[in-house]
Parts: sequence; structure tokens; C-alpha cells
Amino acid sequence: MIQVLDCKNKNYISKLYLILEKRRSGKSVDTSIVPKILKDIKKNKLKAVIKYERKFSKNTKIKPTQKEINKSIKNLDPKTKKAIDFAYSRIFKFHSLQKAKNIKYVDQYKNKIEYKYVPIEKVGVYVPQSLPSTVLMNVIPAKIAGVKKIVLANPRLNGKLNAAVMYASKKCGVSEMISCGGAQAIGSLAYVQKVNKIIGPGNDYVAKAKQLVFGDVGIEGMIAGPSEIAVVADGKTDLNEVLTSMISQAEHDPESMCVLISKYKELIDKFKKEIKEKLKNLPRKNIASKSLKKNGLIVHVNNDKQIIDVINEVAPEHLELNVVNYKKYIKGIYNSGSIMLGKYSPMSASDYCIGPSHVLPTLGSAKFSSGLSVSDFYKKISYITLSKKGIEVIGKKAITLAENEGLIGHAQSIKSRMRSN
Repeated sequence: MIQVLDCKNKNYISKLYLILEKRRSGKSVDTSIVPKILKDIKKNKLKAVIKYERKFSKNTKIKPTQKEINKSIKNLDPKTKKAIDFAYSRIFKFHSLQKAKNIKYVDQYKNKIEYKYVPIEKVGVYVPQSLPSTVLMNVIPAKIAGVKKIVLANPRLNGKLNAAVMYASKKCGVSEMISCGGAQAIGSLAYVQKVNKIIGPGNDYVAKAKQLVFGDVGIEGMIAGPSEIAVVADGKTDLNEVLTSMISQAEHDPESMCVLISKYKELIDKFKKEIKEKLKNLPRKNIASKSLKKNGLIVHVNNDKQIIDVINEVAPEHLELNVVNYKKYIKGIYNSGSIMLGKYSPMSASDYCIGPSHVLPTLGSAKFSSGLSVSDFYKKISYITLSKKGIEVIGKKAITLAENEGLIGHAQSIKSRMRSN
């Protein structure tokens, strides 16, 4: 059922690369209609959004009324409200620690140099149907950064608003709601609400739409694709913990990737034997089974170096080091979105209410990017005030460099300021 890679072969990294590349380059959904949708929305605005929302979701209510939102929230059970409140407080506290500090200094020539963190003015957040945790993880860091207006797009299910998503949105202080999904939601955020940046996970249509609107608006600096997990287990790891961690990601999406890494053949053999049984009573059994069959991977390593090498090549969204001595691996691991350490740290808990964002890089993008944070909602602007002495000293060197580069206009501009002194 699950592919096995044995690291006895000297070319195991090359084989691993081919396995990963096959997944990253594979297309399971035809998204060729997305450019047409975006072009139409860019030209015809809300009229086009309604047309596609009616076509794909049988929905014509794009902007929910406050009365409708309040009614939905009223139906939410108190237990869920308390859980959202608890998660909100922890996520808010953690992200508050990320607030940026402006840099300001005066050099020996009395030049004033400042580097300021300026919040993006208007942000769009896409939230799949029933994920209030995604509201919290995306909106809270934006609010802490100081974003003035946040527009949230969330598709209706059978014509109804999701009560938990509405409650989380209200608690976080979302400015505006639109009830639509798919590529048309991204088109609306970009060309109707005209936000400056769009964030949030979604299906293949959403991901493709975000790629295409980039340039007109900003998007996350990572690939937020299908979920991933890598679990490292040793001879003392509880097998049930390994099984449940792998399944927790597999149930997300048929395209999710789950990787088990271990030196212990006995544990691997038991895992292969018991995974089918563990799936039997899972409500999302079909999704998890497809995921494990298509993208499940067991890597049988021989030593600790291979464990580290495999992790850094996979660059997983989530990594669980469910081993006794996890500290010996930490220094060598530099490619992962989030790392859970030890027996009592299941990845699933981080999806909800530990503190750090669960919006993390996938498809190998952890090699060059990080999870969503407050810094994603800042622009950085330099403010420079040169003194008379400053332009005299710095200007001479700048003129030399400009002339060396053949940019005489640059040199003349600098000279004009020096002569005016």
C-alpha cells in the first residue's frame, strides 16, 4: 500500500528526489478555466463573481448581511466558542511577540537613517468552508501588524454560513465578509475588493488563481499546497502515535504526503501491517487511503546522518521527532515548516491552539521560505536624510561608483547637490 525506500542503496537521495519531484510536478486537477474566470472578473467585477458563484456553487448571496452573520453565530454551541476563545488568546499572545521594531540611527556625519515597518493597508484572507482555525491563524497576525482592512472570503455550504468561521471572524475583527469560494473568490478579492495582498490555503483552483493574480496583488512567499508530515520514530516510539500522526495528515486531502522515517525494521513492519486496520473506522477513510497509497512513503534509514539528510531533502511542512533523544537531530535540520519535539507534541495540536501559525510551506518550499507570521503583513521602507557633511563625504564615493558603472546621470545628480552646498 505504501512505497518503501531503503537507504542501503547509495543513491537513496537521488531516488528520494525523483519520488518528491513526481508529486510536485504532477497535476491532478485541470485548472485551465481559471485564467478565463479571472479575466472576466477583472473586466466585469461583481457581476462576473456572481455568475461563477452561481454556476459552481449555486450561490447568489455574495455579501452576507450582519443580521445573517449574527444569526449564524447564535447557533454556535458554547463549547466551540470557548475553544475558539482559548485558541485566539494563545495565538494572539505568541504573535504579539513578533511585532517589529523600527531601526533608527545617526552616523558620524549626522546623516539620519531610518528603517520602518509599515503595515499593508488591505489584506484578503481565503478560508475554506469550515475551518475557523484558519481564520485565527491568518487574521490575528495581520491585525497585530496593524492592517487596517481585512476582507475574508469563505464559501457557503448548501447555502449556509459556517457558524464557527463567522464567530472567529467577528472575534478577530474582520472588516468585510464575502461568501464565495474557488477562483472566483480570489478574483473578487483582487479586482472587486481590490486588496493589496491575498493569503490563505485552498484547493487547486484557489492556488492557481493566486499564482495568476500575483503582480496585481501580493500573495504569501511560500507554496501553501496539500498538507505534509514526516514522522521520525525510534525503537521506543509508541506505534499508535505514529499511526495516528500519519493518518491525521492523510485525511486532509488525497494529495497529502505522509512520510515515516525510522532505523527500526520491526516498527516499520508493524506499521505496514496495522495501518489498514487503523483506517477502518475513520470517517474520512477514503481520502486518507488514497493519500497513503499515492503519496505515502516509508524511509528505512541506517543511521542518524541519513535521517537528517532525508528530512532536509523532503523539507516537510510538519515534522514530528517522536524519539527519545530528539536533541541530537535539531542542529542538523534546516528545512521544515514546523518541528514538534518529543512524545507529547503531536502535530495536530499545532493546527489549533499552541500559538504559531499552521499556515506553513509545502512541496519543498520550506527550503526557501517560512510559515506565515506578522512579518508577512509589513512593508519595509527606508527613510534617509543626508546632512551637508554627509553628501560631501558619501557623494564623492558614490560618484566614483556611478562613473565606474557608466551611469553619468547618477553622478551628475549627486554633483548638483554637492555644488548647491
